[in-house]
Amino acid sequence: MRLLRPGLEIVAVLLAILSFVSKGETRRVNVSIPTRGMPIIAFSAALEKGYYREEGLDVQLILMSAGIAARALIGEDVDFTVSGPALVPAVLSGAPVRFVFTTFNRPMFWLISKPDIREVKGLKGKRVGISNIGSAPDSLLRELLKRNGLEGGRDVVLLAAGLQANIYAALVAGTVDAAMLAPPFNFIAEEAGFREVVSFIKQDIIELQGPIAVRERFLQSDPALVEKFIRGTLKGFRYARENRSGAIAILTGNLKIKQDLAAKIYDAVRPGMTPDGTVSEELQKKALGHVANRMGLKESPPLEKIFDYSLTRKINTELDAEGWKPGM
Repeated sequence: MRLLRPGLEIVAVLLAILSFVSKGETRRVNVSIPTRGMPIIAFSAALEKGYYREEGLDVQLILMSAGIAARALIGEDVDFTVSGPALVPAVLSGAPVRFVFTTFNRPMFWLISKPDIREVKGLKGKRVGISNIGSAPDSLLRELLKRNGLEGGRDVVLLAAGLQANIYAALVAGTVDAAMLAPPFNFIAEEAGFREVVSFIKQDIIELQGPIAVRERFLQSDPALVEKFIRGTLKGFRYARENRSGAIAILTGNLKIKQDLAAKIYDAVRPGMTPDGTVSEELQKKALGHVANRMGLKESPPLEKIFDYSLTRKINTELDAEGWKPGM
């Protein structure tokens, strides 16, 4: 075996120690996300601006469909999920999951129709494209129809088309008369001559978008890691709220779209952001209410069994005390 000279031996040992320390300081965190668009802007900003790295976290944002993401969290295949609406039915059924942070409290969907349909009541006897039966858009649409004296599945035909691109294609092809679309497809549809009937971001329907959902057991067993992840995310959230141009640049890159379209998306959705990553008890009840009604539940679990914003409030107080401001 060839021996290193004393000086080289010291260098080799130092490099080995530094390599060990570096690896030891970084904790990999797997997070399922439903999109790379505006719902996850706080997480994208935290990743791009290095806020997670400052907390010693190697965060991996893993794209999954909402339903799979919910199962992955409950099955302990990921540490956190950002897919809130798809998780609510499971939580109402008793799944031990907590919402500890929320980016948006308004639904990011638009009801877009053929030009001749001017109002919700005009959908009677028509076909509307949604992602899946039982999905968040399905629940939102049924609530909207109910408020206008219509029943989804009876007065209005609901057709599951899967991905947003497929829903938009069905609208263009005439397979459906209207569609539940999210950015950027709502804007693309309007440019193609279709009509915006309802912007859910402007309605009083509450839906949790871009949350941090975590298993109760994980929250109890590793609160320090949960706190670090929330702190990094909260910094990204503040950046996205306060830095329009920076957030638009991130959105442009994530969605591979033109900057002017990214700006339209940001400006349309920005009003739905929560003030500080938390949601009041009144809005918590509203967020659960229409889902519980659809599930036929007479009574929902206590709010404290579902929501725990204590760490987010604590971190907000600490950041304010430090005078922390997001950079450019």
